[in-house]
Amino acid sequence: MKLALLSDIHANIHALDACLAHARQAGCDRFALLGDLVGYGGDPVPVMERVIALANDGAVVLKGNHDALAVTPPAQSQQMGDSTAQWTHEQLSAEQRGFLDALPMTATVGACFLVHASADAPEKWRYVEDERSAGVSLDAALTHPGIRYVFGGHVHHQTLYYKGSGRGLMAFKPTAGVAIPTPAHRQWIATVGSVGQPRDGQPTAMYALFDLAQARLSFLRVPYDHAAAAASVRRAGLPEYFAKRLEEGR
Repeated sequence: MKLALLSDIHANIHALDACLAHARQAGCDRFALLGDLVGYGGDPVPVMERVIALANDGAVVLKGNHDALAVTPPAQSQQMGDSTAQWTHEQLSAEQRGFLDALPMTATVGACFLVHASADAPEKWRYVEDERSAGVSLDAALTHPGIRYVFGGHVHHQTLYYKGSGRGLMAFKPTAGVAIPTPAHRQWIATVGSVGQPRDGQPTAMYALFDLAQARLSFLRVPYDHAAAAASVRRAGLPEYFAKRLEEGR
C-alpha cells in the first residue's frame, strides 16, 4: 500500500488539489491528512468539502491546532495565527465545524503512528523541530505495540530522523523526489511538510508518500498556482502577510 501523507493544508484548495492529483498519479492507495486543514488561507469551504469527501472514501483525517481554533475561536487574538480563526469559523457550515470538532488527535495505519504535532501529549501542539523533540515524540509513539514509524506535520518543513545503534536520534536530510529506504528494523520519525503554506523559501507544495510494502519514504514537492492562492487570501480580506507567504514560500 502507498500512503500519501498530507499536512498543514491551511485552506489552500489550489495546493491541495495539486497534491491529490500528484499522489493519485504516483499510485497512492490511501490518504492521511495530518491536521491544520484550515486557517491562514482563503478557501476553507472548498477544502473542507474535499476533505470530507476523502474521509468518506476511507482517508484518515486528524485534528490540528488551527482546526481546533476554527471550531472555537479565541476571544482575542494572541498570535498571528489566531487572526484568521474567527473568519474561518464564520465561513464554515455547522456540519463542517462539527466534522473538525470530532476529529481524532492520532491514528495508526499498520506500523505507522500518525499525529499532527508531537505524540507525547498531542493536544499541547508541541513542535518536532530537532533531535531532542523528535526523540520525545518517537518514544511516546513506541509505547503503542507494533509502531516503527511516526509521521506528523505542524512545523511546515520536511525532516527525517531515525534511531541508530546508539540511544539518540540521527537526522537525515531528505532530497525531494528521492525514495529513502526506511527498513523496519530501525525506528523512524518524519515531518511531512506543509501542503498549503511551505516555509523554506520555495512556494511549491509539500507532501510525502510512504510505500508500506517496500518500506520506502519519498518527500515530494508539487508546483501549484500559488498566485491564485494568494489572490484568494486577498479577496477574502485576510492579512496581506498570509498572501505574501504563499508567494514567497516563507
